[in-house]
Amino acid sequence: MPLSYAPSSNSFWPFVLVFLTFSSISFSLHPASAATTTSQNLTDWQDLLSFKSLLSDPLGSLASWNNESLHFCNWWGITCGSRRHPLRVTALDLDSQDLAGPISPSIANLTFLRRINLPNNQLHGRVPQELSLLPRLEYLNLSTNSLEGEIPSNLSHCPNLKSLSITNNMVEGEIPREFSSHRKIQILSASNNNLTGSIPTLLGSSPSLTVVRLRNNGLTGGIPPFLANSSSLIVVDLSSNSLTGEIPHSLFNSSSLQTIDLFHNKLTGGIPSFLMIRASPRFVLRLSSNSLSGSIPPSLGNLSSLLYLNLNENNLEGSIPESLGKIPGLELIDLSTNFLSGRMPPPLYNLSSLTLLGVGTNRLSGTLPPDIGVTLPSLQSLITQSNLFQGPIPASLYNASHIQMLDLATNSFNGLLSSSVGSLKNLVHLNLGENQLQGNIWSVLSSLTNCSLLEGLYLEDNKLGGTLPASVGNLSTRLEKLMVGANQISGTIPIEIGNLVNLTVLFLDNNLFTGSIPPTVGRLRNLNLLDMHRNKISGPIPSSIGNLTQLSELYMQENELSCNIPASFGYCGYLNILNLSHNALSGSIPKELVALSSLTRALDLSHNNLTGSLPMEVGGLINLACLNVSNNRLSGEIPGTLGACQHSEYLRLEGNFFQGNIPQSFVSLRGVEELDLSRNHLSGRIPEFFGSFRFLQYLNLSFNYFEGEVPKDGVFGNSSEIFVDGNKRLCGGDPKLQLPPCSVQASKRNLSKIIIIIIAVVAAILFLCFLVIFLQLRKGREISPSVPSLEEGFKMISYTDIFRATGGFSSANLVGTGSFGSVYKGRLDCEEKFVAVKVFNIQRVGALKSFKAECEIIRNVRHNNLVRIITSCSSVDSTGNDFKALIFEYMPNGSLDEWLHPKAQECHQTRKLNLSQRLNIALDVALYIIYITALQCQRFTVI
Repeated sequence: MPLSYAPSSNSFWPFVLVFLTFSSISFSLHPASAATTTSQNLTDWQDLLSFKSLLSDPLGSLASWNNESLHFCNWWGITCGSRRHPLRVTALDLDSQDLAGPISPSIANLTFLRRINLPNNQLHGRVPQELSLLPRLEYLNLSTNSLEGEIPSNLSHCPNLKSLSITNNMVEGEIPREFSSHRKIQILSASNNNLTGSIPTLLGSSPSLTVVRLRNNGLTGGIPPFLANSSSLIVVDLSSNSLTGEIPHSLFNSSSLQTIDLFHNKLTGGIPSFLMIRASPRFVLRLSSNSLSGSIPPSLGNLSSLLYLNLNENNLEGSIPESLGKIPGLELIDLSTNFLSGRMPPPLYNLSSLTLLGVGTNRLSGTLPPDIGVTLPSLQSLITQSNLFQGPIPASLYNASHIQMLDLATNSFNGLLSSSVGSLKNLVHLNLGENQLQGNIWSVLSSLTNCSLLEGLYLEDNKLGGTLPASVGNLSTRLEKLMVGANQISGTIPIEIGNLVNLTVLFLDNNLFTGSIPPTVGRLRNLNLLDMHRNKISGPIPSSIGNLTQLSELYMQENELSCNIPASFGYCGYLNILNLSHNALSGSIPKELVALSSLTRALDLSHNNLTGSLPMEVGGLINLACLNVSNNRLSGEIPGTLGACQHSEYLRLEGNFFQGNIPQSFVSLRGVEELDLSRNHLSGRIPEFFGSFRFLQYLNLSFNYFEGEVPKDGVFGNSSEIFVDGNKRLCGGDPKLQLPPCSVQASKRNLSKIIIIIIAVVAAILFLCFLVIFLQLRKGREISPSVPSLEEGFKMISYTDIFRATGGFSSANLVGTGSFGSVYKGRLDCEEKFVAVKVFNIQRVGALKSFKAECEIIRNVRHNNLVRIITSCSSVDSTGNDFKALIFEYMPNGSLDEWLHPKAQECHQTRKLNLSQRLNIALDVALYIIYITALQCQRFTVI
């Protein structure tokens, strides 16, 4: 752009000469001043760089500080200028720049600083004590960082400090009492820290104090009455601490206060009356979550500027003052969770500015006015739950289009639930549960598909009927909680339920649902709690249940579910409660289920048809409090691994077929309170360690086969806590158990009998050994080497018969092998049952001699309690070689009870024998032992 005026060279130079002359004179007169200014500017520059050197700057906010050609007064976040020192730093503003690191003490060298504003960063370390050296500092904001340590008490030495904010840090210690005497402090904000101790007694003596915010700390003690002395005080926020005592009356009679926020403390006493408070543009009173008592003072109605009144969660009683209905601008009133009674004052329903009316969890009664939706046009939240309200829900309420929360639960509202509820399109939460509302769930849910913001729908415990519509899948995609339990809903669960993919809670319990569980339930991957107990749902549990990886609680008890428990439960890694009791489930318990370490609260599989053993993996449930597998068909021994569940409190195994002893590992279950092992086949002695379980309150061992003396310590000393009925071999214990005494003489007699039996057995063994030796010696004196034959009556069979009976000596029929031959299982044409064929390996040295010895013994030894010999075979095989075999009755195992004659086995098991019978059995056993050891001691190996 051309200049409109440019001086000629002749006119310009005289001005330059004049300027240089005065500059020279000025410099010559004040050389030290100029040098000092330059030196101070250099100091500010160096201190700023020192401050920067300790910080990381991921956003590059301090990039301009690296520009050497740019004066530091032009750097980002720096403000310079005072009237006499225009090139000195006066403000440091670096809000929300993600700066990390400690605050450099060099910042205290910027002596002209009036403002330090560093909130919303990641600064850590302590607040520098050196900040007290800033004489001009007025504003210090270090909020929302990670600073720790104590508030420097010497900050009160900053004579001009007006505002101190260190909220949202980790500052600890007490509030410095030095601030009580600071004359210019206006704002003290230290909320959301770890401050402890009491509030300084004289805090508030400053005539300039306007705001005190100390919420969410650990402050204790009382509220100092002196706090209200400041004539300029506007805001007092001491909420979320542990303050005690009563609210000072002086605080409620301040002429300047606009906000009193004391919620979530431990304050007691009554609410002071408001006598001297003057009208202000707005007034907020929050006293909730304390222990205040008495009645609500009617003087609250004099606060014409009251906007918010929050008194919930106290111990207030009496009626709600009608004077509250005279406050024209009241927007929020929450009186919930107290002991208020009576009816709602009618004037409250005429506050057209009211957005929230909360009176839940009290003892209020009456009905809602028919025109409530008209007189409260601004209403956004209506909360009346847990009171004694009754009557119908006013139809006008459905016209209050601003309503976002409608909570009328747990009252006695009745009548028809209209489908017009769907006209409240701004609904976020609708809770009408636990009333007496009637209607068709089909029409209600269909109408609510218009509410696209709906997140919570609670209709449980009413009298709603009909079926769930397929349109349930068209409800808001934001829906997180759907509760329609305890109604009269019938039909099947629609597959469209799987469309509600954001559900976290689904209650369908206590209805009349039939049919099977739709596999689409596996699409509800955010589901945390699923309850469909007490219906008539049948069929299998879908394997898709394993897709619910966020599930923590599942209730399916009291239905008609059948088939196996799906192993896919093993994928539900957050499951801590599972109840499948009272169904018709069958099969074994999946080891994948009992291997879920997340099961910490309860696993209830009782009252089903489960079979098999309790998996060993149950020992992995080390934190499980309650295990109930009672009233099934489980068998086998109780796994010893169950003793690893040391946090078990309730253990129910009754009504099964468990056998064997109580595992010794149960000694570790010292926290158990209830243990029920009744109605099983358990045996052995009752462990004495149960007597040392100090938490055990119920022990049921009834109807088993336990024997011996009942312990007397601990729980055994209280007959009302222990049950041992149906164990006929128990004795002693608490006399109230009415068990026979454990006689000492009887024990001695039993010991004598045992000694006699042992002597008889030893004698029989010696006799039979002598008999065997005698027969062997006689056999050795015989000249003829012919093989002795068995007595008449034993049918001789051929090699071909045995070959066919054993399937050609198939390995599938091989039972075992010994030193002189092998034993095969087979079926002869002449025998209905299987037989055992002992084939001798004649090529083996001593085999022929063994065969002859066994035949000789069988010829001379006969007893009803020994395994029956069928016959023998002495022939040649298909290759012409000698073939020797003995054929016995086949017994599948080698235990004593199974090889003895059935009659002897029965006597042996019942043990109800006199002395002669026991001696006879002892001889039978001795014969068996002699037979096995003398004739078959060939290191026989069972396959």
